[in-house]
Parts: sequence; structure tokens; C-alpha cells
Amino acid sequence: MIAEPNTANNLPSQKENAAHDETVPESAVQNGSCVRNGNLKTPREKRKVRQQCENIRRSSASSKRVSRLQNGQVVEAVTLFEVVSMGKQAMQSVVDDWVEAYKQDRNVALLDLINFFIQCSGCQGMVTAEMFQSLHKKDVMQKMTENFDEESGLQYKKFIAYPWILTVTWPVDVGNEDYPLIRTGPYWKKFKANFCEFIAVLVQQCQCSILYDSYLMDTIISLLTGLADSMVRAFRHTSTLAAMKLLTAVLSVRLNLDVNKHNAQRLYEVEKKRISGKRTSYRLDQLERKRKEYEHKLLEIQNMMNAIFKGTFLNRYRDVIPEVRATCIEEIGRWIETYPDAFLNDSYLKYIGWMLYDKQAEVRLKCLLGLQGIYSRKEFVSRMDLFTIRFKDRIVSMPLDKDHEVAVQAMKLLMLMSQNCEDVLSAEDCETLYQFVYTTHRPLAVAAGEFLYKRLLSHEGDEEVQPKGGGKFGASTDQLKRLIRFFLDSKLHKHVAYLIDSLWDWAGKFLKDWECMTTLLLKNAEEDGEELNDAYQSALIEIILATVREAAEGHPPVGRGAAKKILSVKEKKIQLEDCTKITEHFIMVLPRLLAKYSTDAQKVANLLQIPQYYDLDVYSTGHLEKHLDALLREMKDIVAKHSDMSVLEVSSRTYYVLCSEEIAIYSQVNRALSQLIDELMGQLNQLLDGFWQKAEGFCTDAGEISRMQSLLRRVAAFHNAHDLTKWNLCDKTLRLLVFEMEHGSLPVLIIVPALQCTYFSLLWQVVAVSENSPKETLFALGREMRRFSQICMHFLHHKDKDVKEKAFLILCDWLLILSHQDANNNEEAVGLLDYLPSTSLQEKLLLFIQENVFMGEEEESKDLTEEEERKDESCKLDNLREKRSLLAAYCKLIAYNVVEMTAAAEIYKYYVKTYNDFGDIIKETLSKTRHNNKIQSTKTLIICLQQLFQAHAESHDSSGGLDFFSASFANMKELARRFSLTFGWDPVKSRESVAMIHKEGIEFAFQGANGVHGKCLPPNLSFLLIISEFSNKLLKPDKRLVYAYLQRYVAEPLPCRGDEWQPLISYRNSLLANEDEESSVLGSSGEWSPVSTSKTPSFKRKLSNGSLPETSRTEATKKAPEPQCASQLASAAGKSRKRLKSQEMHLQEHLPFLCPGGLRGRDCKDEIKTEDVSEEGQAEDTAEDVDVDVVGADQDS
Repeated sequence: MIAEPNTANNLPSQKENAAHDETVPESAVQNGSCVRNGNLKTPREKRKVRQQCENIRRSSASSKRVSRLQNGQVVEAVTLFEVVSMGKQAMQSVVDDWVEAYKQDRNVALLDLINFFIQCSGCQGMVTAEMFQSLHKKDVMQKMTENFDEESGLQYKKFIAYPWILTVTWPVDVGNEDYPLIRTGPYWKKFKANFCEFIAVLVQQCQCSILYDSYLMDTIISLLTGLADSMVRAFRHTSTLAAMKLLTAVLSVRLNLDVNKHNAQRLYEVEKKRISGKRTSYRLDQLERKRKEYEHKLLEIQNMMNAIFKGTFLNRYRDVIPEVRATCIEEIGRWIETYPDAFLNDSYLKYIGWMLYDKQAEVRLKCLLGLQGIYSRKEFVSRMDLFTIRFKDRIVSMPLDKDHEVAVQAMKLLMLMSQNCEDVLSAEDCETLYQFVYTTHRPLAVAAGEFLYKRLLSHEGDEEVQPKGGGKFGASTDQLKRLIRFFLDSKLHKHVAYLIDSLWDWAGKFLKDWECMTTLLLKNAEEDGEELNDAYQSALIEIILATVREAAEGHPPVGRGAAKKILSVKEKKIQLEDCTKITEHFIMVLPRLLAKYSTDAQKVANLLQIPQYYDLDVYSTGHLEKHLDALLREMKDIVAKHSDMSVLEVSSRTYYVLCSEEIAIYSQVNRALSQLIDELMGQLNQLLDGFWQKAEGFCTDAGEISRMQSLLRRVAAFHNAHDLTKWNLCDKTLRLLVFEMEHGSLPVLIIVPALQCTYFSLLWQVVAVSENSPKETLFALGREMRRFSQICMHFLHHKDKDVKEKAFLILCDWLLILSHQDANNNEEAVGLLDYLPSTSLQEKLLLFIQENVFMGEEEESKDLTEEEERKDESCKLDNLREKRSLLAAYCKLIAYNVVEMTAAAEIYKYYVKTYNDFGDIIKETLSKTRHNNKIQSTKTLIICLQQLFQAHAESHDSSGGLDFFSASFANMKELARRFSLTFGWDPVKSRESVAMIHKEGIEFAFQGANGVHGKCLPPNLSFLLIISEFSNKLLKPDKRLVYAYLQRYVAEPLPCRGDEWQPLISYRNSLLANEDEESSVLGSSGEWSPVSTSKTPSFKRKLSNGSLPETSRTEATKKAPEPQCASQLASAAGKSRKRLKSQEMHLQEHLPFLCPGGLRGRDCKDEIKTEDVSEEGQAEDTAEDVDVDVVGADQDS
């Protein structure tokens, strides 16, 4: 399908290689590609080529011509490449047309096919073909080469595709990164499928005749083998894919031949066993000839397979391109699975095993997928013993792979190996794999859940064989006990939600058997003779809660999955059915469970969460109000019995869910709640009245204090979810807090709940502010708010740790809420209630963080010995959690602009030192502040580094100088490096911030310089070493600007050989890294290039504006570089002037710090126009790696 010849003007003007002596006639050209036949001498032969170059336009084909739209016009598809890539025509008809053309003239058809493979490689060059006929051309085989012709400016590759000698010529600028197989979009994705389908159909349609003519396949295999040996990635990738698919297609033919040969052999044996009188020699001879014909074809097929495997696979399975390696591994896995008799042995399996260690995840994934197909068939497993022993450890370790998909497929492969290979996995291996059910990546956890369920929880015959005495829940009871035992043995009790989510897809039916679970919990040892112990009961209750939550919510737990899952219609239906089932069952059972375990706080806290997932309409539709009364009675008794905050908070939340105004049971639940609060407030008022009536002011009786604490904790827990303003709680608790401020004798057990009660009460009052609220109410509320803030500030210095930490957390939340409240669009209310922290308050908050989060940690690490640290491990973890809460609360104030952003500088100082404990919080704070205000956030980083440097300099004043090798200076450099990493990989987005860091850093480094023209050593010069960590984030033109900015502070000539000036030299080198001008800027004597001294005063006058001085054209001329440097700059400018014109304006727009004035005008052009600002220009400066055939990882033979 090659187009008819065009006019001579359309032919590419190319210089033939000197190796071709014979004249090559005109060729057919399509889209810039050309095929020439050097064998056709006569005009008649040339005319025949022109007639048949398009696969002989037969009438049947012309009526079904494929077309496509291009620029609004219908373009006819004339080449084989276009027809296949468009895919509008059935592939079999395309192949049939080509086969018919091949039968009429195989040379022309083969030229068409050769051109097809070249075009599929994205090459728009020229293909020259000549017949390999004479003996004197044997030397040509030794000169098959791939080189660059300097005279013509073209690349060419000459190789033999027997019986053809092919020369492919293409332009030098054909990129390795743009050819059909790697292009994106649905069109090119479909092209790859069509390309593979074409090869498969071609072999299938040729298997009856021309496949064995010793011409077609020899040519194709030689062509693909030659292209696969190319240094050009496009040729190598395309030909490797074609060769692998060709071998797969030939393998299918081999299987058909095996079947036909077997059938012929059977017929021959049957015919031979017949009675001699009825036996005819003609029939036997016919069967014998057919059998030998099949054997001959099988031999040819085997030779083809060997040629492709040895010529292409053995060279390309370790190619430098991961896509090529993945293609080879994918196909060899398919060969082994399709034709195990020939390929299922260690000679071929070893390649898959070796590539399990490949650095690219795509290749490892193809290895695992191929092994899954093999291990899924039990008849194959027995022949893989050696492979399994050799590579089992590697496969067992692959669920830890950094690529999630590889880890998931590795777990699935281990599942197949566990099922079909006896004792291949040891107990230690299984225990390791079981723990993956707790991973945060859900697909891997689900795969591990399948492994756990099928290997440990589910046994064949569980449903048929009932354990003795198990009753109707025998099988489920046994599975439950195994699950509980695994959960307890794993010692990850807080991760039960992850465990249930991992098992949900495989054991959903078993996990939804709530009747069996509650039956186990309600068993009594006296009645049934068997009862779970306390640990099993606690674990089972946690499992019940996790299964109820999973069924009702329908999405993974927090931390597993980026967002909530969008349920389908079917899933929503199942979710509603499960909710109804949960409600109907637990409405009757839950009161009994609460009654049985009412004294155990942990069990009750879990059980009380179950009603939050009820379908509450079932109470009214099913006339089950009596069960609601039973539930409310049990909840009331539990609140009266427990003072644990976890139980009280869950009870308050459950009351809140049940007391929804939209449901029919609202009045019943609201009445019960009001009665409960009335009783609590009555008891509290009675105690408070008694205490205040005492002569000494406040009673300190231990029993009464304990009762007071319990009542305040209960009221605080309910006040969090319910508005208790009508009980006037705020005045009572404020009186307690004021008493503590004045006298300091209030017990600590009462202060914390009193603080919480006052906080919640004021919040409810703020929420209740409406547009019609009178000013008197707003003024009174404002006074109470300020009063409460002063109380919290006072408690920051309390002697008790719990009190001051609680006061700090409440104060941070209080400030955050008040600074962002809208008071229901009441602007006057917002003005009266708005409360921003004063400077003194901000200082106190920061001081609290420094003393109780960072300094406290240092003191503890000094006081505790190693033995004490091991004993107090749990206490240290709890302490760390509390510190993280304090730091997070304060960082929220910074992130939401409640306190000054510069306060974060004190926090950033500890980023490296406390990275393991608080690094994530500090990094998130930095990200939030940068998102809010990029410039102010950058200034904060500079302030942090400057303060650290000044502290370091002060500490080393006595020693006579700065120590660059000290630990504190190394920590500063590391901190600066971490800061630079937070700017990400795109320097364009952060160029303004990074430029500002360098500007501020240079100014700080030369601050305080004195002497004649600043020749004396600046005291802060070493700070340049710190900001040099940000130099790699500068774009090349920005480095030039920063370097020019630096030169304005340096007088000339200035010797730079002394150690004291080493920071300046190092910083200069970081700015001029990879710069052509570096050698011209610094002379051989180690001195700076001349810089006009007259510019320094004018420059410093502009420092306050953060800009460079305005300069005239004359001044810019005076500042021109030395002649040698100028010539280099002019040379560089000539190469990239077109790109620079647009990029220069972009630079001026985004770098206001370094060129807002004069440099933004004429001077800026002189300084910058020699540099290519675009990222593409940077890419051009870097030499592109040439794809070569290399051995990947070390392989065990």
C-alpha cells in the first residue's frame, strides 16, 4: 500500500551513501517515506511497481476504501500503515488484500510490508531495497552499519533482510520520544492494538500456504532482527514488539500443527491395524505424506521460533528501555502458559525470575502477571520446583514493593502459590503476609485479606462439619474464634477497622452474622457450659462495632483511601438492607448487652456506638418503642455509673443522634435527655451551694471533690453536643475558675472540667447570636469572652501540667473560632465579638510551645536513663501524643492567620532536630503558610535562618571566629537544604520566592561591612554558605541576576584566596555552576572581574525598595564584561535569541525582587538576553542519553 510516485519536487533531496554504486530508480513516496527497488531496470518493471505499489488497487478494495477527516477534508487511506492505524476496516480483509497482492507479486508486496514496519516506527525517512543475489556482495554483510553521514546531515542504517539489503535513511532530528507506540491518546492506544492484531491475523491467514515458502518469514524475521539491533529507540521498541507478537502468532500455528499431526498419526495407526484385505496402500501413502508434511512444517516453525527468540528476545529482554523489557517478559509468560511442553522449563523460566529484580515497576509487574498464569494451573506447578525454591524468597518480599500495583499482584501470586503448592510457604512467611491486612493501601490489604481468609479462617467442610456442641452457629463460631485469636495475637487492637475492611470482600457473609456474634456474647457459663473470656469478649465487641460501621457506611475507614467511595445503585441497596438488618437485630439485643457489660467502660463505650448506625424509622414503623425505652434506661444507668470521658462522650453523641427532630421518636428521647440533665444539674447545684456556704470558702473533702469532678465531667461531655444554656451553667463554672485565680486552692480534678464547661457554654452563646440580638446581650457576651481569655492566659502558668495544657488547647481553639466566626451575617455582632490575640498573648503562646513541646523534650532526654526509657516506653508515647496536640493547635493559629506568620520562624528552627516527632506538622504548616502568602512565608524562612546564624555567631565570638565544621553550623545547612526541598521540582512556580531568599541573604551577609569600599570582611559573610543550598532552585537566568546582585556588594579588585573569603567563593560557584562564563568571570589569579565602584552607592540607595538601581545606557556600557566574556556572551546570544525575547518579558514579570527598576529595562536585557529562560532550553543543553543495550541488574545464572 505505497502511494503512486509524486512529482520530482516532492522527492526528498538526500545524498546516497558511498557504499551504493548502482543507480536506484525513482521511488514511491508517501508522507515523506520512500521505498526503492534497485533491481528493476526496464521501464516495464518500473511501470509494474507504480501499478502495484498500492497493493494493486483491485475493484473490491477500491469500493471499500478507508477514509478519514483531516482539516475538514476527506483523506483517503492508501498505505498499509494508515489503514491499520485507523482501524476502520476489518483486519482480516486488510490482510486478505495483502496476501492476494503477495501471491501476484511477492517483491512488491514485501516492499509494502517493509514500509509498513518502518512507518510504524515513526520514521518518515527513506527505505532503499536491493536484492542480495551476487556473491561479490558478501562483503556488504560485513558492513551492515548504523552511522551519521556528515555531508548529507542524515542518519542511515544498512542491514540485510534476506533476500533484501535495506538502507533506512532518516533526518537527524527524528526524536526518540515521539513515535506511534508511545504517543498518548485513544487514537494511538488503538493503533497499538491494531498493530498487534495485524501481525496475528497475518500469520493466521498465511499458515496454509505462503508461511512456509522460505521467503516471507525469512524476510520479516531478518527485518525485525535488524531493526531490533538499532540504537534508535523507535526502531528497537517497535520491532521488538512486532517480533514478540510474531512469535506468539507462530506459536499458535505450532499448536494447530501439533493437533493435526496427532490426528494424522492416529488415523495412520487405525488404517494400519485394519484387515489386510480391506487395507489400501493408497490411503496409507496419503496419510503418510500428510504426516511428513506436518513434520516438515513443524520443523520450519521451530526454526522460525528459534530465530526470533535468539535474534530478538535474548538481546532485548534486558534492553535499557523498560517498555521493551516489559514486552519481552509479558510475551514469554504467554509462551510458557500457551505451550508448556516447549517453554515450561528452567531454561525459559529463569528470565522471568531474573527480571523480578528489575528496577522498573512495569517490568516487575509483567513478571508477576506471567507467573500468576503459570501458578494458577496445578499441572504446571509440579514442573516448577527448582524455580519456586530459587525465587520464593524474592516473591515473598515483593508485597513490600514501593509500587502499589506490584505489591498487590505479588500478594495475589502468593495466594495462588499457597493454594497449588504444598508447604511452599513456611509459617513465618504466612505470619509476615497476614500482617498486610493492616496496611493503609486498600487493594493490597484486600489481597492480604483473601490470603488470610482462605488460609487461616476458612477451611473446607466448615459448613458441613459442625463442631460438637456448636449448635446452629457451629461453623461461624469456629471462624469467629480463629479471627479473634488472630486479632489478639497480632497485638494491633486499635486497627480492628482495618482488619475488618480487608476481609470484607471475602468474608462479608460471615462478618455480617451478627446473630452468631451476639449469641456468643450473651452466653453464660452456668447455662451453656462455655463462655468467652474477657479478652475474647472485648475483641468480639470491637469486631461487632467495626462490622456494623463497615456495613452502614459502605466505605473504608479513615486513613485507607483518599476519599469516600461513591456507591453504585446495587451497593446502596445492599447498604440499606444491611442497615435495616442491623437495626432490627440490635434494637432487641443491645439493651441486654448493655445490661450485662454495664460495669466495663471499654465494652460499654463500643456498644453505645452501635445505635448511631440505626435506621431510626424502624422504631416507629415496627412499633418497637418499648425497646427504645429499655435502651434509654440502660444509657441513663451507664451515665450514672461511669465518669470515664470516653463513655460519657459516646453517650452524649448517641443521645444527639437519637434526638433528631426529623424522626418520630424525638419527643420520647428529648424527654429522657431533659430528665437526665435535670438530675445532673440538680446534684451539681446542691454540691456547689453546699461548698460556697462553708466558712472557709471551699470544702476540700476528698469524697465530695470526687463527686464534684464526676458531675462536672458528665455535664461537660453533654454540653459538647447539646445546648445547656437554659441551665445557666456558665456563671457557676466561671465562679469556680475565678476562685482558683484568686486563691489557688481549687483541686486540680475540678479545674479541667470547669474549664471545659465554661468553654462549651460560651461557644453555644456565640452560636446563638442572631441578627436581632440586642446590644446589651452582645456587650455582656463580649465581657465574658474577654474574661474567659484572661483566665486561660492565667492558667498557662499553672503548676499542674494537665491544667496548663488544657488551658492552652482551649485558648487556641477559642482564638481560632472567634477570629473566623460570622455571627449569622450580623456585622455588628462580628465587630463586638471579634477577638484577635494581642502581641503579649502571642508571645505567651509561643513561649508556652517552646517550654512545653521543644525544651521539655530535651530535659526529659537528659534526665532519663536508658533503663528508665525502656520501662516508660508507653508513657513517652502518650507524652509525645500530647505534645503533638499542643504543637498542632498552635500551628493552626499560624496557618489561619490568627497570629503573626513570623512566629513560625521559632517553630521552623526545630524542623531538623525534631523531624521524627514533629516533622509532618511543621512541614504542613510551611505548606499552608506558603499557600496563604508566598512572600511572607519566604520572609519567615529567612528570619529563621538569620536568627539561627546570629545565635551561632554569638556563641562563637569568644573562640575568635565561626567554625564551619561545628554541629550547629551543619544543622543550619541541613535546615536550609530541607527548606529548599519544600519548593518542589518545578523552579518556575517558586522562582519569586527563591530569588527573594537570595536577595535577603546577600543583604544580610554584607550587613555591617566597613572599610574602604567594603574591602573588610563582612561579619555575616558565612551566611552565604547557608543560602547556597537554595542555588539549585534558581533558573539559569535567575542565577545571572543573583550573581549580578552579588557583584554590587563586592569591590574590585578583591583577592579571594584566603580562607575567610571562602564562603563568597563557594556561593559564587553555586551560582555559576554549569555556566560557560565561569572561566571568564574569575581570572586565573583568583580575583573577581572588574566591577565599577561608582555603582555601589547608587545601588545601596535602592536597597530599601528591594530593587536594583535605575541605570542608563551609558552606565550599562561601563558595566559590560571583559572582552573575552563579552564574546562568549554574544556567541551564546546568537544561539537562543528567538526564544529569549518572549521569555525575557516572563522573567521581568515574575522577578520583582531582582529587576524591578533599571534591570527591568535596558540593563536587564544586557544581562539576561544571553540565557535561555525556558525549561526546554535547559533540556537542550543537557546531552540526551543514547539508548543502548545494557545488562540491567546482576543476574544469577
